[in-house]
Amino acid sequence: MTLSIRQFPCLVDNYGFLVRDDATGQVAAIDTPDAEAILADLDASGWGRLDCIYNTHWHPDHAGGNARLKEVTGCTIIGPQEVIRIAPLDQAVAGGDEVHLGETTFRILDVGGHTLGHIAWWSPEAGAAFVGDSLFVLGCGRMFEGTPEQFWAGLQRLAALPPETTVHCAHEYSQGNARFALSVDDDPAVTARAEVIFSLRQRGLPTVPTTIGLERATNPFLRAPDLRPGLDAVAAFADIRAAKDGFKG
Repeated sequence: MTLSIRQFPCLVDNYGFLVRDDATGQVAAIDTPDAEAILADLDASGWGRLDCIYNTHWHPDHAGGNARLKEVTGCTIIGPQEVIRIAPLDQAVAGGDEVHLGETTFRILDVGGHTLGHIAWWSPEAGAAFVGDSLFVLGCGRMFEGTPEQFWAGLQRLAALPPETTVHCAHEYSQGNARFALSVDDDPAVTARAEVIFSLRQRGLPTVPTTIGLERATNPFLRAPDLRPGLDAVAAFADIRAAKDGFKG
């Protein structure tokens, strides 16, 4: 059983993703940052169809292409209820639900915090998670709507996935995240990771996907309790998040 994944740049710093269940040929777009870019890559893929859109949250650079793609392809749009704030939605899902793309199962994880209803799409069979703006390479999303308790709980659900799970983040924010990580964490693994990231970006190469294991070892938001040992886990996370919000490096 195979899930094929295509990743391509959209807008300024977004990534678009198309996934295909190879057993049945069914295809889904993970979020819709740019409908025309998605249609172009769909054409380039030769996959010939778009069956579904899987949204992670309601922000326009994640659901803004829903209407156009539905108009062109007739696809079914599945995501958190909050998507209806700005875009069409055919089926609402939440943490604990399962969705099937052909023979591939996606389990829905509640990762609210960036937005209240933010979800991640995890396929245990494919060993892949599509996490929207909840988790980034060496970073996490801004806490626009949720609480530190909520955001930390969602990050812990992601951290509990198998370490080899590939993490498909929605933005290329890695250089800024690396500079911040170096400002709060002098662990040699973080320094080495930052050097790799800077090298990749100098050559115009993506730093996405990452893995759960890499993020658990080097991401300052997942390592918050180690970086702020005098605080409980939630307070430590909140402190690191506030530090990043004010970081000018």
